[in-house]
Amino acid sequence: MIKVKGILSVVLFFVALAMKAQTGTLPIIYIDTEEHKEITSKTVYLPGTYYIVDTDSTKNVGSEELPLSLEIRGRGHSSWRGTKKPYKIKLDKKAALLGMNTNKHWALLKFSDVTMPGFQLGRLMGMNWTATSKPVELVLNGVYNGLYLLTETNRIGKNRLDIYEQKNGNEDKNSIPYGWLVEIDNYRENNQIKIKENSKWNISITYHSPDSLSSAQNKWLVNEFTNINAAIYYEDKLNSTWEEMIDVDAMARFFIIQEVLDNSDGFHGSFYMHKDSTEDARWVAGPLWDLSCGHRAKTDYTFRMKTSYGFIPHWIGELIKDEDFCIAVREAWSEFYGKKVDSWMEYIDECLLPCYEAYEKDKRKWNYTDQSDISKRAEKLKTDLLANIEWFNDHLPSAIADAIDDVDFADSRVVKVEYINVSGMRNFKPWPGLNVKETTYSDGRTSTTKVIIKDR
Repeated sequence: MIKVKGILSVVLFFVALAMKAQTGTLPIIYIDTEEHKEITSKTVYLPGTYYIVDTDSTKNVGSEELPLSLEIRGRGHSSWRGTKKPYKIKLDKKAALLGMNTNKHWALLKFSDVTMPGFQLGRLMGMNWTATSKPVELVLNGVYNGLYLLTETNRIGKNRLDIYEQKNGNEDKNSIPYGWLVEIDNYRENNQIKIKENSKWNISITYHSPDSLSSAQNKWLVNEFTNINAAIYYEDKLNSTWEEMIDVDAMARFFIIQEVLDNSDGFHGSFYMHKDSTEDARWVAGPLWDLSCGHRAKTDYTFRMKTSYGFIPHWIGELIKDEDFCIAVREAWSEFYGKKVDSWMEYIDECLLPCYEAYEKDKRKWNYTDQSDISKRAEKLKTDLLANIEWFNDHLPSAIADAIDDVDFADSRVVKVEYINVSGMRNFKPWPGLNVKETTYSDGRTSTTKVIIKDR
């Protein structure tokens, strides 16, 4: 009996050693909480230390002998309920981790094969700012925790979303309309307002910056999104005014990204919007966050396809009825399709294949149901994304069906855009007030749409 116990102890020792040992094929981030306390809260930070050992030693941050200070807490909603936890970290001092831009605020996300490619798609589509994410192995309180993505977080700042940021508790009515970062959300939060979208459901809008509102800010935000919602639902799409409040081009690009990824969460959760302080300050879709890929055969636009959970897409069902929006989608698509797809597919291999060994170890530690290796997952992801791209190219949206018969916008490119004001004057930049935007394509076709520029 003693001999059996002795053998069992040795076996358990080597199993534990194997699970603890990182592969070293990726950067390793070592984090220790004070007194090795367990991280159980998503709101209360625990003090701790960290250091990073990179595969390129010149990029190491801190060291085992001289670790740096941080705070760490849990993060996420459904992801927090899993056995493998995601974390939010706040460094004591700003640092440029793994070649990413200097900042204090970072996230350690559970590894997903679509996160890095999805963010890259945002960059290819010309979003204002998109987070960067790097794969790492995490050792937490001396225990190997597996493969994670060290990720920049969505926030206003010099090295993040670089826009004007108004202060918490602002009462100045002249500056309240500018400097916002909000999220159309599907979870209840304390920093949140609700407006009625239609007779069936509400929209929950979480305000991230500012994150503490004065009564004046709260009143303005409710009124702002109530007015935006009313304009989006206005039946006469030709004379709707939502374009005065929302950047049409950015929303079109955001829509394309959700369709290419087949991301069902795109218009009902983690749907960020921001508003700068500029001459033509409108709400802009983005930054991207919480991306997924449905890995299913597309039979319709993603927001119309059924999911295994309750799914209420906000606004997109109305926006796609507006020909201005559809034209913006087609113009943005012509910049992407056939021009940037190949480089995107190459990027998927470049960012996923180096994770091979760490992914294998992560599968064993967290008992993955799908035992495919990362190379097979990368191939499947590329195959499914390419299928989504071709489906979308064959089903480019138009609110005026008879105006696009036998026209293939994706095979032509935009060669000139001019803006014409009410006096008939032309310019390459929009005039204050009402404009007619005239787009000329390489095949000689032209399209026109109205653009309204508010004069502050």
